Amino acid sequence: MGDIDLTRDHVSLDDTFATRRYFRKFETITGHLARVAAEMEKDGSLSREDVGVLGAYLARIAATFRTLSMKYLMTGRETGSVFGGLTIDKVESGFPVQRELLTLANDTLQAANHLNSMPDRATLIDRMVRQIVSNLEIPTRLQFAMSQRLYYSGLLEEKLFYAQNDPQAVWVGEDKTGRHRFLIHWAVYDSQINLPTIYLMEVEDSGRWPLPNDERRWPQVQAHLAAQSMGGLKLLTIASGFDADFNDLHPKRLRRFHVGPMYSSAFTKQVGPIRRVLEEARAPTGEDWTLAWTVETLESERVMEEKSGWFSTVERQIFALDPFAGRGVDTGATRTERAIIMPERAYQVLAEERPPGFSAVRKFVVGRGGRVLSYA
Repeated sequence: MGDIDLTRDHVSLDDTFATRRYFRKFETITGHLARVAAEMEKDGSLSREDVGVLGAYLARIAATFRTLSMKYLMTGRETGSVFGGLTIDKVESGFPVQRELLTLANDTLQAANHLNSMPDRATLIDRMVRQIVSNLEIPTRLQFAMSQRLYYSGLLEEKLFYAQNDPQAVWVGEDKTGRHRFLIHWAVYDSQINLPTIYLMEVEDSGRWPLPNDERRWPQVQAHLAAQSMGGLKLLTIASGFDADFNDLHPKRLRRFHVGPMYSSAFTKQVGPIRRVLEEARAPTGEDWTLAWTVETLESERVMEEKSGWFSTVERQIFALDPFAGRGVDTGATRTERAIIMPERAYQVLAEERPPGFSAVRKFVVGRGGRVLSYA
């Protein structure tokens, strides 16, 4: 068998208005995600620390879309430059492909040089006004120059979500024996599914020095976790490997959050019930979308002692797997929780039709004024 072509479902947005509609749609969607996290905190699904961490990543995702919208603001216009459109995954995710974020990270390294070689904002505005008044022309090329200046400024000023966001550790307390407890979090833009993926791992630290202050262990932990951040790996594989490689770090819970896919009748090619729901909703522009949100969780069930050398033992975690129909063995998780976020009109169609497979999916419904309601 040959290699699978992961680009076959990619499409470039080369039309000005389609590109702007796409970014407006994501501006709307990302604006609701913090409210969804707040609803999950209310019902105990997430802790305050969880919401703080997730909120920061969601803000970075929103900032990344804002910055990319400046880069592609003049797509489809005659700018005098050879400039392609934003490439999205129209089938698997509805999000930009990972290559867009890799390019963004590379552009960040060179942003200061670009800005130094460009006219400042006041100069560009003055030139645009002169061209409009004196020549009665639309200053498309100057508008393009301004959009690129705003893009490079955003790269330097915004906190962005990159293809790889390195692990960080947050102290959350001590257990009864005095061990430090940390919430380690990191995130990637998964190249297989073109989705933002966020990891949260709760660990107990029995080392001599607190983990973030340990010059030996912390770089090793960061490198280890970054190398394991692939959607194709089961949580059990990631947690067990971490447990085996670090004798004085004890992973108690590992969660993986998949933000997306995004489904939209205007931009993605979906199949099954979601397609029918979006078609029948006949929602106005900006409300024809649904965003999936999946959380995989793996929890330590108990601890066993394992010999290490001649005279010592180390703790090893025994993780709980989903007991229903053997699915835990297949998923490598204790449980998997799925949710969808959608506007009110699409939810009304979903509630009326009640398609199979959605009864166990939690629904977050965006109502008037951006209010988010939760339905089982």
